[in-house]
Amino acid sequence: MSKRIIVTGGSGKAGQYIIGHLLAQGYSILNLDLNPLPSPLNEKVHTLKVDLTDNGQVHGALLSHFRLTEPFREPHQQVPDAVIHLAGYARNMIVPDTETYRGNILSFYNVIEAACRVGVKKIVLASSITVYGVSFAEGDVDYPAFPVDEDVDANPMDVYALSKVCGERTARSFARRFGNDIYVMRLGAVVAPEEFQEKFEGYVERPEEYKVHGWAYTDARDIGLMFEKCLVTDGLGFEIFNAVNDELTNFAESTMAFLVKLCPNTPITRQMEAREAPVTNRKMKRMLGFEQKYRWQDFYVAAGDR
Repeated sequence: MSKRIIVTGGSGKAGQYIIGHLLAQGYSILNLDLNPLPSPLNEKVHTLKVDLTDNGQVHGALLSHFRLTEPFREPHQQVPDAVIHLAGYARNMIVPDTETYRGNILSFYNVIEAACRVGVKKIVLASSITVYGVSFAEGDVDYPAFPVDEDVDANPMDVYALSKVCGERTARSFARRFGNDIYVMRLGAVVAPEEFQEKFEGYVERPEEYKVHGWAYTDARDIGLMFEKCLVTDGLGFEIFNAVNDELTNFAESTMAFLVKLCPNTPITRQMEAREAPVTNRKMKRMLGFEQKYRWQDFYVAAGDR
């Protein structure tokens, strides 16, 4: 494929890392966002200010030029090669629940519909492992089974995860109708390098608090590669992937022994690898060929070594 990619919500944390990675691989990017990209990305990528809940704005934006030049030098109404949709309210309680639902659902629908109708053959969507119903549950809830793979029922209580489930089903419907590739990436907690030490102190020293993350995470330095693997892998139709890193976020030698200790009533449905993350990325590795570049253990400084 050629390399003209539209990213929605690229000004957010995950978006900045994805855009930075894709630029390094020679992709041309247009960012659709209400906020500008920070420097130096804003010198390389144009941000078009778009309200994604407005269907007309989305249709127009998908056929936009990627660069402001005098005169314009790109072909008029050139269809992008792919759309990566990251935009939306990133969690509960940023705005009231009704607005979280409205904003996220309309953004999903408008981006997917517009992309399909203008002829985009590859759409990659950001979802969340919160859809498994534990992260924002009302009270302490167990996963139905380990490992948590993409076949585990997505059954959330909260409006943020509910909006993600609805977005996933919308994508499945459009992929069936238009026959294009739509890949859904269920992200874990995205951890950037400057957050690493503080975040992993919690993961390592207080693991009982982090069932809500499935004892998994998404390294911001690997997230660009995850999405690039979606761009270069064709012909899968509609698929969902747990977009997390490989390993359990704790020094326990065995994931299975760790889970038996912390979740003794949760069934384990298969033999897991020694340190496999309980929310497993096995499908992404198998079908997209993803291989992580960063292991959290190589960057975390244990309490005794500080």
